[in-house]
Amino acid sequence: MWSRRSFLSGLFLLSAALIARAQAPYQPADGLQSVRVGRIEQSIRLDGRLEEAVWQRLVPARKFWQQYPADSIQNPVQTEVYFLFDDEHLYIGARCYSTGSDYVIPSLRRDYNASGSDNITFLLDTYADQTNAMAFGINPYGVRREALVANGGDDWDSSWDNKWKGEASIHDGYWECELAIPFSTLRFKKGLDVWNFQSYRFDMQTNTVSSWQPIPTNQNIANLAYVGKMLFEEAPKSKGGKVALIPYVAGDYSQDMEEGSAPDWGGSVGGDAKIAITPSLNLDLTVNPDFSQVEVDEQVINLDRFEIFFPERRQFFIENADLFSQFGFFNSNPFFSRRIGIGRDTATGQIVNNPIYYGARLSGKIDKNWRIGLLNMQTAKDEANGRPGYNYSVLTTQHKVFGRSNIGAIFVNKQAVNYDPETAGDFTRFNRVLGLDYNLNTLDNTWTGKAYVQRSFSETNQPQPWSHGAFLEYRVRKISASWEHQWIGEGFDAETGFVPRTNFGSFSARFQYFMYPDDGLIAQHGPGIRSEQLWTPGVGLTDRSTEVFWDFNWRADGGAFASLQNDYIYLLEPFDPTRTGAAELPADTGYTFTSLQLFIRNPPKKKFHLRFSTNLGQYFNGWRYGATFSLTWRYQPLGFITLDTRYQYIDLPDPFAQAGLFLIGPRIDFTFTKNIFFTTFIQYNSQAENVNINARFQWRYAPVSDFFLVYTDNYTTGFDVRNRAIVAKLTYWLNL
Repeated sequence: MWSRRSFLSGLFLLSAALIARAQAPYQPADGLQSVRVGRIEQSIRLDGRLEEAVWQRLVPARKFWQQYPADSIQNPVQTEVYFLFDDEHLYIGARCYSTGSDYVIPSLRRDYNASGSDNITFLLDTYADQTNAMAFGINPYGVRREALVANGGDDWDSSWDNKWKGEASIHDGYWECELAIPFSTLRFKKGLDVWNFQSYRFDMQTNTVSSWQPIPTNQNIANLAYVGKMLFEEAPKSKGGKVALIPYVAGDYSQDMEEGSAPDWGGSVGGDAKIAITPSLNLDLTVNPDFSQVEVDEQVINLDRFEIFFPERRQFFIENADLFSQFGFFNSNPFFSRRIGIGRDTATGQIVNNPIYYGARLSGKIDKNWRIGLLNMQTAKDEANGRPGYNYSVLTTQHKVFGRSNIGAIFVNKQAVNYDPETAGDFTRFNRVLGLDYNLNTLDNTWTGKAYVQRSFSETNQPQPWSHGAFLEYRVRKISASWEHQWIGEGFDAETGFVPRTNFGSFSARFQYFMYPDDGLIAQHGPGIRSEQLWTPGVGLTDRSTEVFWDFNWRADGGAFASLQNDYIYLLEPFDPTRTGAAELPADTGYTFTSLQLFIRNPPKKKFHLRFSTNLGQYFNGWRYGATFSLTWRYQPLGFITLDTRYQYIDLPDPFAQAGLFLIGPRIDFTFTKNIFFTTFIQYNSQAENVNINARFQWRYAPVSDFFLVYTDNYTTGFDVRNRAIVAKLTYWLNL
């Protein structure tokens, strides 16, 4: 008998164990490094060359340690990092020594992926709490990237964009860079003269990854458990009240050919505002926001029974996003911002914008231990899909405990405006969720975990409106082990969240052993095992998955992964695995099947970068064969062309499906300069019977100010036009 009480008891016991472990004493790593930040009065000429005498008077952060392929030696190719500041800016200078000059620069596009290219990244933990940080990076060609780092370094969001400058220069045997980051861009605590700092570098000449503060090779390179100190001569000046206005004007054309509608010409005006209430607390405002320039989602072949997750890409929701979006587990998230302002076209199934009238979001730190988040947004009524206008409100808070751990709470309210039950159909009047989290991160990151509990409130007042779970992972050099349990009640209803499945309980465990050869092609490898079981009340075991695997990482980057997996699925409802309208497998039937998976990737620094995976084996009462092929050609530094191809063949006995599902997604990414980009996406999906073309031109004519021209086409697989749209949008960032 499945007992909710037993789950709650287990949750409380595990939470107590997590807290007890979090309170265990921690001994700091030997040799914790620090670097001084010199104060200057004169200006710095930002040209990527450390020629000013003031740089030479500083003692840099040096003695970088290798993190990959080994983590026990100082890196043979070294790096030096210097810091200066004045009233307005933090300046970072770096000299990166090199054994050659054949630098790998995939393109000139901002926010590049660090892996597989030459670059250096600087992590600024401005609250010195080893929990959140801002990342700024640059490569030898002066191409920049920035990101927000959360949850101790486990969460990385490169969608964040802000104002700062950076230049680089190449010399014989090394390359240099200079960065100027306005204090108005940074979020920091007033009066704090010691920040945490880490820097890491990818060097493609020697195939190494190195960091200033040593990081174990089996830990995330951005892990904030391993940081040094930045010592300011005096605390940076905090300037609350800074205001940035980001207005936009847009014009668009659209036409729905399937419906036979006439061309629709339109336009809109709106904008955002960013107000620094304090250096660590920010107010974001938006009026009539337009997200037409946001890159389209990559389509997938969906063989699952449940909804597929697509990440948030819209700037308004990005800063401090972890405050709102990291509650619960991945499949029990009470707030998923893509539920706001994004709908689905009922004719094509494609994602479309649902107008938002306004939005306000207050987020950040209020003192050393407390973070808060407040959000309120109002959407328009969606006449085409019968959706009423909704007001969304979120209140969240987080309190730091035991060094790097925290306790958080969230309340989500979705409320219909001018609700008419005669026309609202299945849309509800209100929906609310209350949640509480405990997140564990020990100071050395050996133990990580989470315990959560959530309750939903809806007008239907369904039974069992609870969700809760706990997770614990132990990771050291040679061992990684984790355990997780979860319960989601039948009546747990989080309309503004991401909860693809309800009415089940689950247990899962995973163990992996790591080996580190002294030489040869392999840097790290090891076997592992994973097991998961799900139960449904009144039915019993409905899902079971057991996997044995072996993971390889090459010394020259790249790697391979092989696994053998056995699954059991008991169908509670009829299901067509191909989603093509074929005969459905009957409900109340169990299936056991075994399959083999193999994944291979060659080093990403190669001009031709290949990723290949294949799967074959049993599938329900038949067989499945599939392959995924991704080939990228880099035309340095102007851009790259990627061809993604996925194929799955489902072979079930008559009268069920026999179908070949094909998805091809070539992408052309061309960068004329560091400020002019052109991207074309073509996605052919036989399962969805849709062909999508998305072309986006972007010109960054001023800092964080852009002109976009976006063209979108949707066709049937027979290439009959479904709909078409063209959008032109101009934005400008104005500091007051």
